[in-house]
Amino acid sequence: MKLTPILLTLLLSFGLSSYSCQSSPPSADIEEIDELEPIELPPIDNDLPVSVFPEVWVYVVAGRESFLTPGLPISDIGYFGAEVNLYGELVNVPNRRTLPPFSGRVHLVVSCNGRALSYFSLLPGSPQRTALIAALLAATRDFDGLQINFENIPARSRDAYFSFLSELRAGLGQDAMFTVALAARTRRIDNDVYDYARIAPIVDRILVMAYDEHWSTSEPGPIATLDWGRRVALHSMNVIGPEKLIMGLPFYGRGWSRPSHHQAYVYSGIQRIIGENNVTEINRENGIPTFTYEPTVSVTVYYEDEYSLSVRMEIYRSMGVRAVGFWRLGQETLAVWNYIELSQN
Repeated sequence: MKLTPILLTLLLSFGLSSYSCQSSPPSADIEEIDELEPIELPPIDNDLPVSVFPEVWVYVVAGRESFLTPGLPISDIGYFGAEVNLYGELVNVPNRRTLPPFSGRVHLVVSCNGRALSYFSLLPGSPQRTALIAALLAATRDFDGLQINFENIPARSRDAYFSFLSELRAGLGQDAMFTVALAARTRRIDNDVYDYARIAPIVDRILVMAYDEHWSTSEPGPIATLDWGRRVALHSMNVIGPEKLIMGLPFYGRGWSRPSHHQAYVYSGIQRIIGENNVTEINRENGIPTFTYEPTVSVTVYYEDEYSLSVRMEIYRSMGVRAVGFWRLGQETLAVWNYIELSQN
């Protein structure tokens, strides 16, 4: 498919959000599970099965509450938007009363972006960490649970992160559910900040973000191949166990363009571009030469629909997974809700 840059921009923005809740790019050395039987895909034109789970979690982003419509088979909402600012302070806590009526549990989701900020905020004994924990505990009083989604923790903060989670667990007691969102793994990694085995005893649930196997700067590919997702689920079931595991699924797609034009050029490269694209008009802006050209680019897009999501859910359900979670409400095909059901027990 050939697209102009304007059409490319429209396509890449379709269904995607300026917010993110995604795993870090996977380790280059991540395989550990023996060869598995190939996944048998059902015919496209067959009726899709209804996947039944005791828990179905979805993320709702503050400002997008209107996507939460009555009757959806959802047990838990991760209310997204609270974050740690550059001073280590808790900000942007959403107002639970802004959500439409919902009979399930609502969890405050808190993110912290940036390795330096994570290091600074988690530093044991610091007044910033003490104040942050106090603010998190206070904010959670208006919710049924708290979820920590710190995706850029440096290796040196590994033990500080574990002790941070332990302090929060002690402060929450049994009054609120305590969960974390963690990057996907198919094997145990030495000195892993997101060590499933060490974190699982501290929390009530772990949402494994089984997406972004391919990411914005990788080679094009599915957000999560079915086989990779199965391997993530196998490892997670073995280490975390079915009672605490939530398998994360993507409600979004991603596009990659070739070639990419956002880069710096040496002078000879500029001259090559002028020649290859038959540029005839070069202007000057306050003395600086500038020109505009419209290249044709090739775009590869991978996304999820009701078929791929149904197959993915059935793989997890057949493995004994009891809970799934989706990033995020409002990005999905509405047809997928016809194939999800909450169990009554």
